[in-house]
Amino acid sequence: MTSDSTFMAAADATLAAIGAALDAALASRGGANGMAADDGTDWNLNEGILEIECADGSKLIVNRHVPNREIWVAARSGGFHFRADAGVWRDARSGGELAAQLTGLLREQAGLEVDLTRLPSPPA
Repeated sequence: MTSDSTFMAAADATLAAIGAALDAALASRGGANGMAADDGTDWNLNEGILEIECADGSKLIVNRHVPNREIWVAARSGGFHFRADAGVWRDARSGGELAAQLTGLLREQAGLEVDLTRLPSPPA
């Protein structure tokens, strides 16, 4: 990506899309619009930081990291750094895609099935 502003716009669009997908998943469990589901799962997005609180009290954090132009994910199982690569957010270490990895992390840690197939593509 050529500039911080381009990265921030792409990352913010991705975070918003994750939030919308969380809303859809929570609506099927009794909560939506960032509100807690019946089991206590909740999320909020503030200034580039998406915080997902799981029913067991653990958290998943997804945030934009402007200096490295990456989206970072912190989960109980570890930390992941995703860079724009050929139209997808790809993990810098494993090469896995953000949508697939985050779907698995949400299933594992929150017991939540989230459809992330419509995440926007970052610019090349």
